[in-house]
Amino acid sequence: MAPVLTISSKNYSSWSLRGWLLCQLAGLEVEERPVALDDPSNRAELLLLAPSVLVPRLSEGDVSVWDTLAIAEYLAERHPEAGMLPKDQAARAHCRSISGEIHSGFHNLRSALPMNLKARHQNFKIFAGAQPDIDRVQTIWRECLTRWGGPFLYGPTPTIADAMYAPVATRFITYNVPLDPAAKAYCATIMDWPPMQAWIAAAQAEPEEMAELEVEF
Repeated sequence: MAPVLTISSKNYSSWSLRGWLLCQLAGLEVEERPVALDDPSNRAELLLLAPSVLVPRLSEGDVSVWDTLAIAEYLAERHPEAGMLPKDQAARAHCRSISGEIHSGFHNLRSALPMNLKARHQNFKIFAGAQPDIDRVQTIWRECLTRWGGPFLYGPTPTIADAMYAPVATRFITYNVPLDPAAKAYCATIMDWPPMQAWIAAAQAEPEEMAELEVEF
């Protein structure tokens, strides 16, 4: 039996996107098992009201792993040939650090710029409290791209960190956030990444909408 990845909306769920991208990095063929938008725990997660242990969740044999960082470490350990972490020890430590930072922080950015792959807001006014988060993300990206040469954060191939920051790139595009040239180039790299294109195409085909996340800004 194929491993099962429990996910939520492809349009709105940044955590589901991360989990799915991690499976793609590992070369793991998974059966996708969506959770309904009207599931109370799922809605709470999407509306940033409470974390959910439902999504993403990877089930493989008698192993069940939830939380994106746990999934990332499990897959990197199980599929070392996939190169999900950089080969260099210093780069691996750095990759884990910035992945942990996006996993546990940037709350103002999340609430001010919810993921919505179908939407485009050209004149979005950024909440002042979110700007430090936006600036910090750009600093992280700029430092990685300068040190490891791009076009992904740790060189020519994507790693766990790219999967973790991919939803942020989509947010910046959805809300037309002013970015420095390095950040713009990185967003373009993420959006051109074939797994991202496949996810976005599926998100565009989703019929469901959450009225709370479809506000006109």
